[in-house]
Amino acid sequence: MILSFKQEQVLSLVALGYSDKQIARKLNITYGTVRNHVDKAVLKLNAQNRTHAVMIYKFIKKDWLEEYYEKNNNTLECGRILSD
Repeated sequence: MILSFKQEQVLSLVALGYSDKQIARKLNITYGTVRNHVDKAVLKLNAQNRTHAVMIYKFIKKDWLEEYYEKNNNTLECGRILSD
């Protein structure tokens, strides 16, 4: 199942533990838009909830979160990711 760029971007931050409000600030979009992307990703992946969607997407696309890890100098520190 293919997610849009924004859906994957939002789901990546969900996977890293960020709240919808933090994601909205990071991506400069509204809270409602974040919820919309999450809901569409859950539907596309036929998941039960956002956590299940993260698990399914990680299973489908094995190197998915490593991109964020490498982009952030091999750390998943909240402050660094959100300050980009």
